[in-house]
Amino acid sequence: MAKKGNLKAALAVFWSFFGVRKRRDYDDDAQSLTPAQIIIAGLIGGAVFVMTLLFLVYLATQFMK
Repeated sequence: MAKKGNLKAALAVFWSFFGVRKRRDYDDDAQSLTPAQIIIAGLIGGAVFVMTLLFLVYLATQFMK
C-alpha cells in the first residue's frame, strides 16, 4: 500500500508542476496523502527537474564545441 501512496504523491506533484489539477483529484489527494508524502515527492521532483535541465545544458554546450 505504501508504494501506491508514493506513486499517487508523485503523480500529484507531477501534475501540479504543470498547474493541471482537477478539483476532484485535488480533493481526493488532500484526503488520502500526508503532507510528508507531498513534501518528499516535491523535493524529489524538483531535484529531477533541475538535474534534467543541467543535463540538457551540458549536452547543448557539448554540441556547440
